[in-house]
Amino acid sequence: MELCVIKGDGIGQEVVPVALRVLRQVIPDLSVTYADAGWDTFERTGNALPAETVQQAAHVKAVLFGACDSPPYEVAGYSSPIVKLRRAMQTHANLRPTRFLPVPTAREGIDLVVVRENTEDLYIGDEHTAGDGNTGTATKLITRKATERIAHTAFQLALSEGRKRVTIVHKGNVLPQTDGLFRRVCFEVAREYPDIESDELLVDTAAYWMVKDPARFDIVLTSNLYGDILSDMAAAWGGGLGLAPALNLGSDVAIAEPVHGTAPDIAGKGVANPTAVVLSAAMLVRHHWKQPDVADRIERAVYEALREGDYTADILGGNGKSTEAFADTICGKLN
Repeated sequence: MELCVIKGDGIGQEVVPVALRVLRQVIPDLSVTYADAGWDTFERTGNALPAETVQQAAHVKAVLFGACDSPPYEVAGYSSPIVKLRRAMQTHANLRPTRFLPVPTAREGIDLVVVRENTEDLYIGDEHTAGDGNTGTATKLITRKATERIAHTAFQLALSEGRKRVTIVHKGNVLPQTDGLFRRVCFEVAREYPDIESDELLVDTAAYWMVKDPARFDIVLTSNLYGDILSDMAAAWGGGLGLAPALNLGSDVAIAEPVHGTAPDIAGKGVANPTAVVLSAAMLVRHHWKQPDVADRIERAVYEALREGDYTADILGGNGKSTEAFADTICGKLN
């Protein structure tokens, strides 16, 4: 098995090695190559995602991506490298699970997955500002092909994981030509899976229920922007964004990436919690390399480490262990 590793910026440099240590313990013959991307790479080379990185990632087909900085303002020549890499590798699905973790910030009884279309919607980057600088316009793209693909991914995931319901989330009442198309195609695909219940919610109503009673959700199937927002909301019930894993999945490629950012306030201090990137690596093992037993081992080890209060010295209020000490605890529980 081969893995392309992009540590990225900030705490990505600290937590990705923990995931690699875990992967090498459970997959001893793992072959690892390294590539560059992120803000530091942009400042050094003028390109946040060098062509050789894309080529290497496409060749290996499996990527572990740490975190990358993106400035909150326009910088000439810079765009998000992870968004570009997802598109370049055609990882059409972003899987964002939220499950109870044994930490004070999580809620028991939560077990849902947001399945987010990953290649179109407003994220295609087609936007411009009028000459007078007073009007900005963005294109929202929804296609039948991409919608069919993500819908099949969601329903097949439901079958493989023994889930019972897929909730289609959209805003078709206001956007009938785009979200309306998404809704219609999703329900067409749903008819091919009669054993899986399907229902629908408008995105604002879905947001309400994600706050009020997230346990009503099993799988949420939605477009790019809504999935981005709803999955971040859901993460609050699983312990927070700092613990949230994710996997970008294509037909024969995958990019594992934790949801958290670069955490500049703690970067370099050796106290970042690696849970999210380790669980993301487990998703890569489960869904891309098709080794669910190995993925189960990784997830159990993380949960057991968290139960002991080994959260590292961050906002979870644990016993103050370092990133490396927490890695020792996880690896000691792999069996």
